[in-house]
Amino acid sequence: MSAAPVASPFRRTASALPLGRIRPRGWLERQLRLQADGITGQLPEIWPDVGEDSGWLGGDGESWERGPYYLDGLVPLAHVLGDEQLMDRARPWIEWMLASQDASGSFGPSANDDWWPRMVAAKVLIQHAEATEDERVAPFLLRWCEHLREQLPARPLSDWGRARGAELALAVVWVHERTGQEWLAELVDLVMSQTVDWNSYLTTELVTGPARVFEHRTHGVNVAMGLKTGAVASLRGDEAAERERTEAAFAALERWHGQAHGWFSGDEWLGGREATAGIETCLVVEMMHTQEVLARLFGDARQGDRLEELALNLLPASSDPRMRGHQYHQQGTQIAASVAHRDWSFSSDDANIFGLEPHFGCCTANLHQGWPKFAASLWAQDADGGLRAVAYAPASVEAAVDGRPLRIEVETEYPFEETVRLTVTADGPARVPLRLRLPQWCTAPELSIDGKEQEVRDRGDGHVELDRDWDGTTAVQLRLPMTPRITRRERQAASVHLGPLVMVASPGENWVEVEGAPGIGEWEVHPRSSWNWALADLSAADRWPVRRGTVPEAPFALGDALSLEATGCRVPHWRRRGASAAPPPPSPIMDRGPIHGLRLVPYGTARLRVMEFPVLLEEGVEK
Repeated sequence: MSAAPVASPFRRTASALPLGRIRPRGWLERQLRLQADGITGQLPEIWPDVGEDSGWLGGDGESWERGPYYLDGLVPLAHVLGDEQLMDRARPWIEWMLASQDASGSFGPSANDDWWPRMVAAKVLIQHAEATEDERVAPFLLRWCEHLREQLPARPLSDWGRARGAELALAVVWVHERTGQEWLAELVDLVMSQTVDWNSYLTTELVTGPARVFEHRTHGVNVAMGLKTGAVASLRGDEAAERERTEAAFAALERWHGQAHGWFSGDEWLGGREATAGIETCLVVEMMHTQEVLARLFGDARQGDRLEELALNLLPASSDPRMRGHQYHQQGTQIAASVAHRDWSFSSDDANIFGLEPHFGCCTANLHQGWPKFAASLWAQDADGGLRAVAYAPASVEAAVDGRPLRIEVETEYPFEETVRLTVTADGPARVPLRLRLPQWCTAPELSIDGKEQEVRDRGDGHVELDRDWDGTTAVQLRLPMTPRITRRERQAASVHLGPLVMVASPGENWVEVEGAPGIGEWEVHPRSSWNWALADLSAADRWPVRRGTVPEAPFALGDALSLEATGCRVPHWRRRGASAAPPPPSPIMDRGPIHGLRLVPYGTARLRVMEFPVLLEEGVEK
């Protein structure tokens, strides 16, 4: 008589597909190749902190977070692209980490014993193991978990590690999945007990304006990482309660620090709601990773909506179109990228330029995870084996259903077009549900299978489910009509959205290279025309014409891939405040220039832009 299966101490959730099972195609593959040929591929040769003297390669150089940060992007980039050269670049780091473990179970450079960089290194090793099936990783991390169990009671998480403890808990959960050691559940509990209670802080004590003094709970990147804490806690607790608390935390951040693109400011520290408050590149990529975790652990469609807002707006805007340099801080309304004083909560005057290491090197090391982890997270496999579309982009997906391969080819120019085409191929009958995300912004989605129109019914979590036998080749088409929509802001200002994209006005860009700059290059960007526009005729916004063209080689270069023909006018009295735009003047606008067409483009394509507009008084409106 066989023994009854042992119940898992963790709630069952969706799982990520093994790294390399989702391959980018189309514009996404081109974007990743720009990254591989640009800053990620060249970084060790141009930046000593991840060069051959790194402490994470056994040298006497930087020995804290920068080596692991770089690997946390390099490893997934190498495997989603299947790039052997990038894999060769990552291999010495992996081998040194695995060889560095001492008798106590600790590992890493002896120059510091901080828990935090080892948490990032554990993420790196887990991704490596998922991609290569390296059997050394699970026992290696199990020995480290034994070290943690022994050491954490007397030397608990502190500072950065305490703020970011959810990252460690996820690594311990992975080790449990691979080894079945029951005591690891208690270790997760210990780690979580030493981690900031982010949901409580964000809902009851959150600073209600720009932070003026440092603490870990107002640090924007810490907040981005901390927002996954409730979801991780739900693995051992009440999922519904943790989901509710997490949503309350999002709502509080939106109330006090939310910007028109949907995300909270963090120009080092939480920075309030103005469109000129900055957002750190580390915040963008870490918030993306948090959304990828939330999409897996909570499974509702809103997490994919949020992920796309980040990936298709803020992420491309954080680098130049060919990914040679990045900003430390981007602004929603950004009328110049230059060395100048701006009203950051805490940063230097060069934080706004594009280059190798503006302000501080954490983003130089950490930016690399954004695009490859987005590609690797486009689809997830639910606990019942169903395949779920988390976000939409061109890709090839390979999954196993009851031991049989199932392939999905996703052909689309989304978000530059409305239609997502899937070709599902199964070798023999395979019964598996496909769950396609229905974005909250889309009011009338259209679905067909092999050319036959299907009813689109939300299963209750923001997905339409196709539960059928897949055999041979099946064509699925999902159309997500994008109608321009308006969001109102403070002072009755307005922002414009089209599908997952924020649409902005660009004054044009004059890129000025800084001679003798380190790295691949360094640039200031200055406007080619005035920028002080207002929007007119908002009542007709849903009828503003949408123009679509060819997505360029560099997908997020300023061009004609997508534009919106709005109506606007100049506002002569809206001027600069230092190097930034002043807040939009209160609407409705009386003092204005003539009304004319106003071309809006995707936020991620415009490194200079106006995101929040004052609004003209409409004729015929009762006063």
